[in-house]
Amino acid sequence: MQNKGLIKLFALLFGLVSIYQLSFTFKAGQIEDEAEAAAIAKYADNVEDYQSKRNAEELRYLDSLKTSKIKVGDTFEPIEVYNLGVAQFTYTDVENNAMNLGLDLKGGINVILQISVRDILKGLANNSKDPVFNKALDDAEELQKDSQDSYLQSFFTAFDAIKGDTKLASPDIFANRTLSEEIKFDMSDDEVKSIIETKIDESIVSAFEVLRKRIDKFGVTSPNIQRLGNSGRILLELPGAKDIERVKDLVTKTAQLQFWETYKTEEVVPYLLEVNQALVEANKKAEAKEEGDAAVTEAQEEDNADAIDELTGQIETDAADVAEVNPLGIQGYGNGGSVIGMFLSKDKEFVMEQLNASKHRASLPADMRYVRFVWGLQNEESEFSELYAIKSNRDGEPELNGAVITDARQEYDQLNRPAVSMSMDARGAKIWEEMTKKAYETQGYIAIVLDNVVYSAPSVNTGAISGGNSQISGSFSLTEAIDLANVLRAGKLPASAQIVQADEVGPSLGQEAIDSGMQSFLIALVFVLLWMIFYYGKSGGFADVALLLNILLIFGVLSSLGAVLTLPGIAGIVLTIGMSVDANVLIFERIKEEIAKGKTQKEAVKDGFSNALSSILDANITTGLTALILFVFGTGPIKGFATTLIIGILTSLFTAIFITRLLVDWYLNKGGKLEFSTGLTKNLFTNLNIEFLKKRKIAYIISGAFILASLGSLFTTGLDQGIDFVGGRTYQVRFDRDMSVEEVKTDLHEVFESAEVKTIGGPNQLKISTKYKVEDSSIEADEEVQAMLFETLRKYLPDGMTYDEFLDGSGDKKIGKLLSSKVSPTIADDIKKSSIWAILGSLVVVFLYILLRFKKWQFSLGAVAAVFHDVLIVLGIYSITWRFMPFSMEIDQTFIAAILTVIGYSLNDTVVVFDRIREYFNENYGWSFDTTINRSINSTISRTLNTSLTTLVVLLAMFLFGADSLKDLLFALIVGVIVGTYSSIFIATPIMYDTAKKGSATEALKNKVKEEDEEA
Repeated sequence: MQNKGLIKLFALLFGLVSIYQLSFTFKAGQIEDEAEAAAIAKYADNVEDYQSKRNAEELRYLDSLKTSKIKVGDTFEPIEVYNLGVAQFTYTDVENNAMNLGLDLKGGINVILQISVRDILKGLANNSKDPVFNKALDDAEELQKDSQDSYLQSFFTAFDAIKGDTKLASPDIFANRTLSEEIKFDMSDDEVKSIIETKIDESIVSAFEVLRKRIDKFGVTSPNIQRLGNSGRILLELPGAKDIERVKDLVTKTAQLQFWETYKTEEVVPYLLEVNQALVEANKKAEAKEEGDAAVTEAQEEDNADAIDELTGQIETDAADVAEVNPLGIQGYGNGGSVIGMFLSKDKEFVMEQLNASKHRASLPADMRYVRFVWGLQNEESEFSELYAIKSNRDGEPELNGAVITDARQEYDQLNRPAVSMSMDARGAKIWEEMTKKAYETQGYIAIVLDNVVYSAPSVNTGAISGGNSQISGSFSLTEAIDLANVLRAGKLPASAQIVQADEVGPSLGQEAIDSGMQSFLIALVFVLLWMIFYYGKSGGFADVALLLNILLIFGVLSSLGAVLTLPGIAGIVLTIGMSVDANVLIFERIKEEIAKGKTQKEAVKDGFSNALSSILDANITTGLTALILFVFGTGPIKGFATTLIIGILTSLFTAIFITRLLVDWYLNKGGKLEFSTGLTKNLFTNLNIEFLKKRKIAYIISGAFILASLGSLFTTGLDQGIDFVGGRTYQVRFDRDMSVEEVKTDLHEVFESAEVKTIGGPNQLKISTKYKVEDSSIEADEEVQAMLFETLRKYLPDGMTYDEFLDGSGDKKIGKLLSSKVSPTIADDIKKSSIWAILGSLVVVFLYILLRFKKWQFSLGAVAAVFHDVLIVLGIYSITWRFMPFSMEIDQTFIAAILTVIGYSLNDTVVVFDRIREYFNENYGWSFDTTINRSINSTISRTLNTSLTTLVVLLAMFLFGADSLKDLLFALIVGVIVGTYSSIFIATPIMYDTAKKGSATEALKNKVKEEDEEA
């Protein structure tokens, strides 16, 4: 081997850098454990609201360490890597250099936000009332339900279909004052479309930057934000985020800040009473009509007047009477201030509907024609909501908005309550001064409105406020004040953002995943290490050293690149362990063959490594190609799986080809002797002479039966499609006792009309899926579904468990909601189609690669046919068994990852056999075609079984001892390994043989060899 010194130096430096990088991960874990212990100690005796206070204390503790110096080497080994006198880092340094854990290991939230292109278009058109424009917007919504086009493309399609003589450059659409510099009246639709596309892209980039600034201030480790193509979707991953509802509020808040003058209580109360009286009369008439009496007597009207007196506190009455004469639900009035009324929070929608009804607004005075009713910020501890009336105008535009804000910061008001102070630019400061001057002179109020909620509406008692400074105070917490300041400082979103896909994982479930993942990882590792020594003796020990270095390098590279380690990522690493053995097995088997030919050990080692290289590269490249496609099409944990698989393939090649070779050469140069086998395995699988091709018809019959059964089940029973493909919401809930699936399902059906309930991980843990309000992606709908779920399950939960405790899913017993996911129907359709393209794309890429390497389409056809065979059988087994398996077998993105991995693994096996066939053609001109193929399979059977066995045991260890959430992925991989090993021998090779046996491939290969010999 050339350049041994360079390889040794590279391996040493690579290993040291990996250890150095991983040391930050160990230190970060130690610091986080200290923070958790400090929080537990502080609130050890406080049971009420324990979890939220503990979370806040952990963050406070970690924030206090942001600038503290830490001697990295003083608490963990090996300390010789560090210069203890110099190597000092802040906690921020440690945190930034530590390995990033995905939300399935650390807990947190992963969401895909859809920026509303419809809102952006309406804004660009100045909220046009043009009927063609608005009809096109509605039609685009319908087109989106079954289209891969972006919303903008659907809008253009819809507009072209109905436009008639209307042009996009119409003054009522895009040729308005806002776009007058860019869009002229005489422009064609195609010219306008190009400009609008640019504007939409700019708006989405703006939204991306706004969200990035908000997330950067949120305080989680290694947040990830990505724009997903040109769809207007943005991916946010916040591992470690514990306050999920806070995250949702932060990322969906549009931050449309407005400043308005308000009406006073006495100016609007007459209208409230008028609307209330109208409702009273309408109810009386309805009752009278039912009784056959349409008249309302004078006595009844007097009773109504008395009731109003009772409502305003002049006469005492009981609740039933008040309900009868107070249908609007007025609970009280402001005392001459900016609050015009108090209502029960549950009645907000009804109240707003009545106050804005045209039949009632028609009675408003002319100077109040444009009054706008807005609710105040909801106090969570109160069941009442305050109503404000702001002085809007014809255009609905405020005198001052958030565009003038230059800075915002969290402070405290005069009563020591959390508040947010704001600074304005020169234009805003001037308008603010005029507004405050007017409010002072008229003893009026100015409402500060954010996203259509009044945060505060103070009076101005000290005259005009100059300098552009203002403050928002109200009944919100310190955390809310901090978030509000961050949102205002980051700026407003150019359009509303809806969460169309979300995955939430509680921290307790994440810790369980780490524990089970590490347990299965160690079990699999120990087995592989022992097996290699058992089968190959001392040389197996050298392979083990290379394997351990391989694992170190994988983690080191992940940490160095800032890649995110996920639970499927751990599965990818464990799978890599099984597959990395393949390279060493190939090498050792070839060395044994060379020794059997009578060569010296050094010659055998040299030729063995050289001859195995082609098979190793071909096998790993085909697997790597499928992993690359998975990386391109996958998101979140699936991308993590692909990342670790790609890194594992690269490091496996390096350690197997170079490190194992270094160790073997070092031992032989010392005078040692290697047998590359043990007494028990020395002659195992040698001198086999099985006529595999003669058994191909039996194999075709067996495979045909399996495929027919699979297709029959697929067309009748079908597959259990997860919410990734159909849309909906899923919750994983743990109870303190074993549960009856049917009983819970019956209860949930009464509430949600449709719900799926399955046991996952144990009889006390259920996976609940529902399509209730699947079309509604709003946070309000999410909260409604969660609240309904809690109320339905309350009787099965521990006595006294609160809603917040249920959502938190932690505590000593880890009872409650551990995980939740949401996918909208639109994005579910996109996921399904992209998954299909991923599978088809991988097959095409592999077909072309094998065609390139082996020069004949028969090889490609055999490999792809075997892959189709494997995929159909895996799908069939899932279709047949999903109804009674004790774990989830949903077809989702994780399953697609498994299918693509099965494709890669099956091809790995097939390519090794094909490579040996090609080699034997080159070496043995006199052999017949079927003899060449049979001997090729026989000579590789030891490698095939060895690799399959180690990989299978590794997967079984993960399946039996790993996390419940991975069982569906691992089951597919286990089936895939078994079927893939079978198909590489009994499907791929026979099909290649049957399509080429008439002479084309055989003669071509032989002729090619003869031509090469003649040229030589």
